[in-house]
Amino acid sequence: MRYPRGWSSPVVASLAVASLAPVLPASVPAHAVGHGGVNGAADDDRNISAAADRSRIRVTQVSGPTGGERGALSPTDVNWKPPPCWYEPVFTPAQLKGFSETDGSGDVSLRQGWIGSRLWTDHFKDEKDARNYFATPSTAQGYKNYNLGKDGYFWRGVAPDVSSVDDTSKCGRLMFWQDAGEIPDVPDAPTPETLADYAYDKVKVPETEVELRPAAKSTVNLPTWVWLDKGTFQDVRVRAELPGTGLWAETTAKPVALHLEPGTENAETYPAGSDCEIDEDGSIGAPYKKGDAGSAPPCGIKYLRATGGDPYRLAASVTWQITWEGSGGAGGDLPDGTFETAQDVNVQEIQSINR
Repeated sequence: MRYPRGWSSPVVASLAVASLAPVLPASVPAHAVGHGGVNGAADDDRNISAAADRSRIRVTQVSGPTGGERGALSPTDVNWKPPPCWYEPVFTPAQLKGFSETDGSGDVSLRQGWIGSRLWTDHFKDEKDARNYFATPSTAQGYKNYNLGKDGYFWRGVAPDVSSVDDTSKCGRLMFWQDAGEIPDVPDAPTPETLADYAYDKVKVPETEVELRPAAKSTVNLPTWVWLDKGTFQDVRVRAELPGTGLWAETTAKPVALHLEPGTENAETYPAGSDCEIDEDGSIGAPYKKGDAGSAPPCGIKYLRATGGDPYRLAASVTWQITWEGSGGAGGDLPDGTFETAQDVNVQEIQSINR
């Protein structure tokens, strides 16, 4: 699940999303699946893997800035949740044979871990009734000789957070066969939107400094200008693909507004309502110049009372509009995302400034 994370840094407004998923191409030995085989690692700025999700979904940042400090995206719709789990291909027949006969280890099912030959002998060998805690007679399957000679994959259930899957009917099948080029006709089968949701959780937006002018201290009844130079914000696009299925989706985060909370009721914001629009070139507001101190800024704050012993806590959050497109012409909108940071602002009584 995605929830706001307590990630902050002084004098910044940014948002982002977490690590990317492990990539297990066909050339990777089958025993590298699950807990035992793949450690999270970043091979470059645009391709990052993480063992925690135990998924084969391949995630790539297609466009947008990379590097530097980045944070995590929080959906504005608190009732929206991504799928808790889904099925995806995990073994070819040869890989399953290798996994079983070489005592491979790994998490093959959503809730159960299996080691070596028991995966085959206890549940799938010779078309036996492969019943288990999470399979019913209607979903139980057995197979002859690992289905060697057939073109397709054995599928399993995966979940970013197994503890969040409280419905045992979700992704409950231990493992099952699907012919190549086909998506299983079962509940919790992956869709382009599944991948769009997954990509949403992997978008990363770099930390961005919010300029305050005059820079030293704000002054009572004189506007403090808030602005960001052009190019500060750029769209970020992330692509998620599930190998062996033909499914893909690209999720795009577009910055649309900066919201300011002065940290006190004794303040006015520019514009009224506290939302500064982000221009097409990625800029916000206008640069502060000498002589502008008495003017109303396109984006800024006017404090009406000086700080005492403690500074005001100015909060700034960026709103990102989220859209997606995917295989088969699919596409749509996802909930907007925000990221908020806070910084200390001291306000003085002095009425004179340099012009």
